[in-house]
Amino acid sequence: MMPAWYQRMSRRERLLAWIVAGTAFALINLWMLSWIFGALGAAERDLAAHRGTMAAQSLYVKERDTWTKREEWIRQHQPVLKDPAEASALLDRIKEVAGKYNILVENPAIGSGETTPYHQTVFASIETKSPWPPLVHFLYDVQRPEAFIVFENVNLAIDGSDPTMMRGKFKIARWFAPAQKPK
Repeated sequence: MMPAWYQRMSRRERLLAWIVAGTAFALINLWMLSWIFGALGAAERDLAAHRGTMAAQSLYVKERDTWTKREEWIRQHQPVLKDPAEASALLDRIKEVAGKYNILVENPAIGSGETTPYHQTVFASIETKSPWPPLVHFLYDVQRPEAFIVFENVNLAIDGSDPTMMRGKFKIARWFAPAQKPK
């Protein structure tokens, strides 16, 4: 009951046909298994991502009162931007704190920053030169939650001429209440 084409083959041709068929069968199975395991891996990654999202959401739900209190505190305490001259007041504050710790302030610049639905900013850019310990105290004193002052960009390096001194470039912003409150 063998097909005629198979009976016409020599013994070597039959062996070669079986080898080719077996190789093709094995490659197709490997490709299918690879696809199945890839799909399983993607499903596991998606499941892990969904579990992480659910855990974060449940944490937010548990801490809802805390976030509500923080939002209310921010609404009550965040200053209002009266005019762009606030940037010079920010720079004066930075120079005052820097003077307290004997930090040399170089190349001061001021400007108005971004406006988002959640805040408006004014910024001051400065370069500093000081030993490390006073710089740490300066960073601590300038950035306090009740002041709404943040370091948007910080670049610190050891001074090439004096390894005991640090050179810093800072973009320091003060966040003010938005012009229109988000809903």
